[in-house]
Amino acid sequence: MERTIIVATAGQGMLRSNDDGQSWHRLGIDQPIEFDGIVRSLAVDPTQPKRVYAGADCGVCVSEDAGANWRRANGEIEGKTVWSVAVDPVNPSVVYAGTGAPSRSALFKSTDAGETFKRLIPDFPEFCAGVNRPRLLTICVDPDDNRQVWFGLEEGGAWRSGDAGETWERLDGDDRTIRHSDIHSIAILPATSSAPKTTFVLTVNTVYRSTDDGKTWSGEPSKERFDGMYYTRTIQPLPADDDGLLLAIGDGTPGIKTRIYRSSDRGESWEATTLKQIPNSTVWAFGTHVADPKLVYAGTKYGHLFASRDAGKSWDKEWRDFSEITAVAWTPVAAPLKAHAKSDK
Repeated sequence: MERTIIVATAGQGMLRSNDDGQSWHRLGIDQPIEFDGIVRSLAVDPTQPKRVYAGADCGVCVSEDAGANWRRANGEIEGKTVWSVAVDPVNPSVVYAGTGAPSRSALFKSTDAGETFKRLIPDFPEFCAGVNRPRLLTICVDPDDNRQVWFGLEEGGAWRSGDAGETWERLDGDDRTIRHSDIHSIAILPATSSAPKTTFVLTVNTVYRSTDDGKTWSGEPSKERFDGMYYTRTIQPLPADDDGLLLAIGDGTPGIKTRIYRSSDRGESWEATTLKQIPNSTVWAFGTHVADPKLVYAGTKYGHLFASRDAGKSWDKEWRDFSEITAVAWTPVAAPLKAHAKSDK
């Protein structure tokens, strides 16, 4: 199968491969994202695999050729540091993006497939206790009801809208089950004939789970569930698997110990997967696509890229090391990549 792998980094912009990772191509000097810049997030349009979105230190950028070339989105998001991007799975012309440090944290929405973005709600507080300036790390559009949109901040709490972003409610707090305001990831598994919708909110130290659309939550500290590791980084539903999930846990940031756990029962239980080589830091990001549900990529904070070809049960390290990996994506299209001209002078 043809495909393009895209690895977003802090320090090398993004690198792309269209030959299964044998060779990698950095961005050209004619692109809106600097080849040594920062890209924090990636999202592939679920209906048009050539269209890819990137959240970068210059705003949101859009590619129409699987990541080979990029253009900058217009509107209020221009020039801001974007930490998260999500495409509405029901209406892909709707795209959400979240900003953060060094920019002021805010949530933005596009209704024209990323051409322009408008801010949905006012800025959040400029400073917070844990990371100085908050970052909007995660956005999730409910696959059962795309008017329900979730997002979470590090640090600034977990939020939900029931009207596609017009109004919002906050779900964490000292008097609620989700007590920590440091939100790392949110994911939703749609309802099936045998299971209710299942929602996950990951704080820095706990996996919270709800089976009643967020009315009640269960969760216990990660260090008590995952071999003593507390740093709860990200969760990833497995494509074409109603009940499958991957979870990345580490002993800190950047961390020196990390594991990937897999669930086949919607997060009721978890099993450690097999990492055939030792990662150099906490696993930070996953990349999946429904075109091949068994192919999954995982990147670590300090630049190791792992690939699984059995839906996350076992992992092999790719030969190439990167700078800090912030996001990984792949799409079933071979991008028209060209090697940079070499200078021997």
